[in-house]
Amino acid sequence: MYLKIHKSGDNTIVALCDRELIGKTLKEGNINVTITEDFYKGDAISEDEAIDILSEAGNINIFGEKAVSCAVKCGVVDKSNIRIIDEVAHAQVFRI
Repeated sequence: MYLKIHKSGDNTIVALCDRELIGKTLKEGNINVTITEDFYKGDAISEDEAIDILSEAGNINIFGEKAVSCAVKCGVVDKSNIRIIDEVAHAQVFRI
């Protein structure tokens, strides 16, 4: 998995995705999402490293079966909140 942390002022967004999804465009209905290197390709990390970061993150954008499963495993995403876009698992987390 790749994990990249984006910081802008007081806001932090964690982007997590499965490696094989970098550069792919997902299309379904009126949804068209490209999983770009700029946003998602950060450090290659293990599941344990991802769990540590996701457990503390407030704003997370996740694509891919492995990445989303990791978020479910650590309790930040409920299975009922997973969206499938063009056969790829997706979840977002916003903690206030």
